[in-house]
Parts: sequence; structure tokens; C-alpha cells
Amino acid sequence: MAGATANEREILVDLAVRQSPPLLHRPQEMASLPLPEELLTGIFLRLPDPADLARASAACVSFRRHIADRSFLRQYRKLHAPPLLGFIEVKGEFHRASPPYPSASAASAVALAADFTFSFLPAPARQWLVLDIRDGRVLLYRSYFDIADSAFKLKEILVCDPLHRQYLLLPPIPDEVFTSVEKWHTFLVHHGGGGDEEAAEETAFRVIWMACLGDKLVAFVFSSTTGQWQAGPSHSGWIESFGALSRSQYAYGCFYWVTDCREKLLLLDTRRMEFSTIDAPPETKLDDVNVAIVEAGEGRLGMFVLPCGSDLSYIIRRNNVGSSGQWQLEKTISLGYDTYWYCFVGSMRGHLFLEHMGDFFLLDVKTFKLLTVSASEHTFLWPRAYSNFPPSLLSSPTVASGVEEGIKKEMLEQGCAVNSSAEAPQSE
Repeated sequence: MAGATANEREILVDLAVRQSPPLLHRPQEMASLPLPEELLTGIFLRLPDPADLARASAACVSFRRHIADRSFLRQYRKLHAPPLLGFIEVKGEFHRASPPYPSASAASAVALAADFTFSFLPAPARQWLVLDIRDGRVLLYRSYFDIADSAFKLKEILVCDPLHRQYLLLPPIPDEVFTSVEKWHTFLVHHGGGGDEEAAEETAFRVIWMACLGDKLVAFVFSSTTGQWQAGPSHSGWIESFGALSRSQYAYGCFYWVTDCREKLLLLDTRRMEFSTIDAPPETKLDDVNVAIVEAGEGRLGMFVLPCGSDLSYIIRRNNVGSSGQWQLEKTISLGYDTYWYCFVGSMRGHLFLEHMGDFFLLDVKTFKLLTVSASEHTFLWPRAYSNFPPSLLSSPTVASGVEEGIKKEMLEQGCAVNSSAEAPQSE
């Protein structure tokens, strides 16, 4: 369902409030006829800003009950992506979005409510390092120093929800594979299980661990539903060393890497759990180049390429069928005279994230406008984008574990919901 403009949001909220039942003992003739449940749901689902939803829920008890229904909240979360709230460094420091970025007030609420120092994790918390972030979840690991091999080795992996202070410690990776590799790559995946229990799916996730075993790339998949690792897909060819793969990029349910030969992109389809390769555009073959994959819309794959000291190029893959789809240059964007200091820090759907000497930016593939997310005086180590709904009815826990805060968590969320209605973030 399409989102609404600012004026349309005001009309929708006003319409919903006008149709609310009497709050006090006002004359019955002053109350309008109530809206059907289906129409009311349609109005609320059109509100793109969680703050608008919070204001509507405060209009009356029946609206609050309707919006707080878990089935409605699941529908809303599926239709509206959570806003970008900031970036988290590898050691856990959170750099929140700042004004005038639209979600700055929501980011401030999350910064107060969440624990990005990860003090709720098994001690000592400072040993945990961030590997990946997705759907409000953070994947972390800690290592130990093996004196015999004079190298740091993986000790433990866990997935946590810093907003609700919950975590799940993953079981060890099977020894027969884990002990025979030195370099590995681990990342979070949407669950995509398609089960009947929708509420359970909201806290379900997968983790994929990849490594080179001889001349073959192998993967193991952890499911939070089963609590176990299982052998996943494997791939041979086009990969001489695992360390030569670029940082993973995600779009349309698939992960992408630029291979060491720079002639191919390695693709992992997480729905089919299959590896494959597609041809890379010529622009990726340049030395010292930043590459980011984005969703270009209508199922098309987009790619941003930033060679050192050059302009930013946006390329679209016109034919997504097979391995030889046609790449076409869509637009060239100038970033100014100091292009050397720009670098990609990830992407999400149709947005590219860039960092420039401590400042973070967002570039939208539809408008090609460069928005400042936050500014700082120092650079950061391996920052990753963090998106989530601010503390409210919409901020459902994303990890199911025994680490609960019960009543304290509920009181915190309700308090933040009241504050967010008073200082509402603007829609992205």
C-alpha cells in the first residue's frame, strides 16, 4: 500500500480522530457514525510515520486497542520499513542520526532506551565485536588467542536485540569444518521460513557461516527455530581465496560479493539457498574501487561504483535473468573535489550509505539526493547501519531468549511512546 504525503497524513489522522467514540459523556448526536474495522485498518496502515500512529492510538481506548493488536502491528511492520537510526561501530559505539535528518528524534529515543555497550551480554562485554546488523538484530563474536598457532580464533557467536536487551548464544560450529579453516565470513539473514505462527516468525532468524575448504566455498546455516547448524550450499570456481571476496551486499533476498578476478559477482540466493555467479560490469575491474549493491526498483539490481578520486557511477542491470544480464550506466554523480575521502559503509534497499571524514550520508536511488545523517569530528571503524522502530508498540522484540526485562521493559516502552507523541519524528 502506497505511503501518504504529509498533508495526506494529517487528513488521515484527523479523519480517524473525528470518527472516534465519545471520550467523555458528550451528547451522542455530536459523535459521528463509527468507521468499519476494515476501513479503520486501511487508514492506520497508510500512516508512514510511527509517531502518527502513536497520536492516533492516543485518541481513544478503541483506537489504542485496534493499533495495539499484534495482527495489525505485524501488517504495519511488513508494509513500512523501519527508519535508519544511525550507525554502530565494530566495538559497539552508536552514532545516532542527528537533526535535521527526519528520524533524528526517533534515534534519540533509541539511544536512551537501548544498550549499545552490550552490558547485558556474557562478561566481559568489551570482548564482543560486531559482525553484522539486520532487522534490529546485531550479530557479534568474541575470539581467543591460540598460543600454539599464534593466531586469534573464534570462540563464541551470538545474536542480540540491544533495544530489548535480549540475546541468543549460538551453539558451536561443527568441529570437522570449523577446525580446518582460518578465514571465515558470518552474516545475518531474514528467516523466510513461511511458517504458520507469524508471531514466532518475528523473532526467528538465520545466521550463515561461510569459509573456503580446499578449492570449495562451503556454508553452514543456523536457524533460531531449530537451534542447530545445518550444512548449506557449496560452490566451486571463480574463487581463489576467501579473503579476496568483497564485503557482502544484500538486495532482493540475495547476497552479493565481488570475486577476486573482478569479472564475476558471487551470488547467494537465501530463498533457494543456492550459490551462482553473474557477470560484473566493466567498472568493477578498476583498482581501488568501492562497490555497493542496491535495489533499483521493479526487481532490477542497481550498483554504485566509486573509483578512488573519481565521480560516483550508478549502473542498473536491465536483464536479471541468467548470468549475462546487461549492465547500463544510469547516472554519474559528482561528490566534489575531495572524492578521495568518501567510502561506502553499506546499503539498504534503495539507499546507499557513505562516510566522509566522520560524516555519514544517505543517497536515495530515486531522487539522487545526498542527505546528511550525522556529523562527527573523527572517523569510525567498520560502521554498519542500524534501522529499527523507536521504542513504542511497533518495536517488537527481534530475538527470543531467556533474557527478559518484563515489566521494566514494558514501562520503558510506554514512557517512550508518550514522549515520541510529544516530539514526533518526521517521515523519511
